Amino acid sequence: MLSVRELSPRLIVVGILIAAAGVCYSSWVLEFFWASPLDPLRSFMSELDAEHRPHRLVYVYGDVITAVCAMLAGVLAFVPRPAVAGGFARGAFVSLVVFGVSTITDALSPIECIPHVDPNCPSEPSGLLPQLHHIHAFTSSVAVFAIFIAMILGVVAAWRTPIWPVLRLLGLTILVVTFFATVWMLAADNLSGDWLLGLAQRIQIGGMTLYLVVWGAAVAVQRRSITPSPASEA
Repeated sequence: MLSVRELSPRLIVVGILIAAAGVCYSSWVLEFFWASPLDPLRSFMSELDAEHRPHRLVYVYGDVITAVCAMLAGVLAFVPRPAVAGGFARGAFVSLVVFGVSTITDALSPIECIPHVDPNCPSEPSGLLPQLHHIHAFTSSVAVFAIFIAMILGVVAAWRTPIWPVLRLLGLTILVVTFFATVWMLAADNLSGDWLLGLAQRIQIGGMTLYLVVWGAAVAVQRRSITPSPASEA
């Protein structure tokens, strides 16, 4: 008895949610459409939605929608039963959920001010528990780590199985570019001099955004095997 491969409505919805998360994660490009004291080539993107910054809610809403779409996509991929097979593919969806949780936490815990831009903003956090000022940095790191793991697992799944063939080359290329942009950003943040940290981070996030859109498209067109019943073949 031959099996038939057909599109899955659930996977179409999951793919649309992943792609929507990618589109909303690119809300930072709006910084080029209004005046800002922040230099895109040298500023952290987290400074865009710092408290009291103009237009901050646009970026907050973008991150919140990204997080909700990512979490819904990840949950829907497993409920009521896993829609994909294989540990790498399933691990990619688990990482996507972690990315969503950390991103929404990140959006709801913005940095208080920007040194050298906002008056009376200290260069280093102070107070009884200065580590609490770094919640945003922690959640941002978790989000980036989670989406990186999702990207790696997705590419590995594409190479080891017939699933998501577009990720084999295009996904791998995006992953490599994003990786080197991350190395550049980390080096720029720890070296003296002008290493265009902001540009590096925007390439990094741009790569993650593009990957989510490509991955979402791959999931949406993924076909599942259906074995027709004897009655339907008669």
